[in-house]
Amino acid sequence: MMTAKSTKPSSSIACRLSVCRRLCQTGLALLVLLLVWPGSISANLVTTENVTARLVAERSEIAPGETVDLALVFEIRPGWHTYWRNPGDSGDPPRVEWTLPEGVEAGPLSWPRPEVIPVGPLANYGYSERVVHLIALSVPADWPIGEPVRIRADADWLVCEEHCIPESGRFDLTLPTGAGAGARPGPIDPAQAEFFAAARVGLPNGRIEGAALGVAGAGLGLVIPLDELSEEIDGAWFFAGEWGLIEHAAEQPWRLLDGHLRIDLLPGALSDQAAPDGLLVVADALGEVRSYEVAAVRGPLPEEVARDRPIGLPLAFAFALLGGLILNLMPCVFPILAMKALSLVNGLSGQGPEAARERVLHGVAYTTGVLLFFAGLAVLLLALRAGGAAVGWGFQLQYPPFVVFMAYVFFVIGLSLSGAVTLGARLMSLGGARTGSGTAGAFGTGALAALVAAPCTAPFMGAALGYAVTLSWPLALAIMLTLGFGLALPFLLLSLVPQLARLLPKPGAWMETLKQALAFPMFAAAAWLVWVLSVQTGSAGVALVLGGLVLLAFALWLRERTRGLPSVRRRWGLAGTSAALICALYLGVATDRLTAPTLSEGEVSASGLASEPYSPERLAAAIDARRPVFVNMTAAWCITCLVNERVALSASDVARSFTDAGVLYLKGDWTNRDPAITAYLADHGRNGVPLYVFYPADGDPQVLPQILTEDMVLRAIRTSAPGSSGRDG
Repeated sequence: MMTAKSTKPSSSIACRLSVCRRLCQTGLALLVLLLVWPGSISANLVTTENVTARLVAERSEIAPGETVDLALVFEIRPGWHTYWRNPGDSGDPPRVEWTLPEGVEAGPLSWPRPEVIPVGPLANYGYSERVVHLIALSVPADWPIGEPVRIRADADWLVCEEHCIPESGRFDLTLPTGAGAGARPGPIDPAQAEFFAAARVGLPNGRIEGAALGVAGAGLGLVIPLDELSEEIDGAWFFAGEWGLIEHAAEQPWRLLDGHLRIDLLPGALSDQAAPDGLLVVADALGEVRSYEVAAVRGPLPEEVARDRPIGLPLAFAFALLGGLILNLMPCVFPILAMKALSLVNGLSGQGPEAARERVLHGVAYTTGVLLFFAGLAVLLLALRAGGAAVGWGFQLQYPPFVVFMAYVFFVIGLSLSGAVTLGARLMSLGGARTGSGTAGAFGTGALAALVAAPCTAPFMGAALGYAVTLSWPLALAIMLTLGFGLALPFLLLSLVPQLARLLPKPGAWMETLKQALAFPMFAAAAWLVWVLSVQTGSAGVALVLGGLVLLAFALWLRERTRGLPSVRRRWGLAGTSAALICALYLGVATDRLTAPTLSEGEVSASGLASEPYSPERLAAAIDARRPVFVNMTAAWCITCLVNERVALSASDVARSFTDAGVLYLKGDWTNRDPAITAYLADHGRNGVPLYVFYPADGDPQVLPQILTEDMVLRAIRTSAPGSSGRDG
């Protein structure tokens, strides 16, 4: 052999030169092809401006009768994306057309879990950076041993940023065959082993068959038994398998209820036609993410997880009646309670048919005043909401001129009760016991009681009102009238039941002293409303309302001084009174043109509890960071809110617990109109303040009662601390 090599050196060199020439010719041909072809192409590689795609096999060879996994890989330009099988609100998924030898079959593309890609108010489902679609390729058992399997795949895909570009590529792959039929599969290519293992991690971990999809209020509810999942749930998202089943960009609140995972979905354009399947993606407390194919069954949701559905009409009416009764005890109604107490003893404690008739008329008139006011307020509220206005219960006190008007009313009533003017003795019938004036006064007292009580939210009342605004006008109006009837019911019963009337004290000289003493709660209410106005409009608004009060006092004084004068002077006095009243009203209306003061970045209470202004973005960021959050929706005109803050949120123990647990305190001020706060209230089935929601770092949000105590706040924080079992609150 050595002799042969040494005797033909020129022949060996010529052979090597021939090989070099052929390689150069081949390289030149490839170079020409690269220059004329729009993308750089090799046998299984396609490179475009936005995507580098390739088709690779997991095994270096395949045995007849076996299956090998192929991978169609897209390396995507930063900022661009391709699409999932349901692309969402726009886009198109990749498609592959195979050219295969007879008997060889390619399965469908696999779809790793996608990501939500926001596009303005819409959303798409897709992939960025890199995506690997696995395909199972099977070779028939009678395939000739040693004959390679030649594969051709023509793929089309859409790649998008702000604009979209359709792209395509052709892939040629040849797999050698070895071993006989029934032998072990061919060896795994070591260079591809880790790559394919990583690709399988993103594929669904199984299929859930026990899911139910049903109507839940105005939306859809997806319910999945927890025994179908293999981890603790710390986050969940559902990707619909078909367009139209849900709104892709909508929020998907989830909760754990009685062994089930419940996800609330917003129905899409074809929610009743699209297949109820898709992909469920869940995360555990350690951040590990898994996905499951979901094949849901349409129908009613399981009873044990449907109990958070709307409360229903019977319960709504019961809650409205109970909430109205409790309104009589709320601090915001206290000034009117004093007026009602005086009315009860002013001519209604007598005996006999005439006194009984007087009591009945008085009770009916008072109830009528309450109901008519609630009816008018309900119609206005529903009309504004139907017109697209973001308003809720108590919206009237978000209008500064209305606050000024209420301050004027309380101021005038206070002057009347103190004896400074005689107008108030007839107004509300607080100084007389005659049937006519007493009935009219009872009607006015009822209307005024409703006027002051309307902005308050008592326990049970919030759920009833939140449900009412989702109903038709007649039913919503009926629920709000039931609330008013609850407010009037104690006084009505006292008027209708003789046994209760006998418990009233007898009239006497003490009534005049009591009447004058009751002036001071009215002055206090007026002062409180001036403070509310200062929160809404700043010092400029306070200056206007104080000027208006001076003009109002002057008008009433002038009216009193000129009442008994000759006709000419009386007319001049009336003209002066009217001018002062008009000026006072003008100053009140002028407060609407004032700009509310800029909100500060936050505040710190005397106990050291620091708060930040509420915003949806701040709340979302804290939740994403898994930081506990306490949300307080309040308003300066809500006495209940202020009492809760003083009683439950100003204690040093609460401030210390917030600090120790790292709780973010977000305060939403609804004193002025704020659509973001209105939307947040609506999301929690409420139509007014107060609303307190605690978001633990790990678990579901907890809505706290409307009458708050220090223990309730501390308990919510402590049960959510690490190591506690109070996950669901």
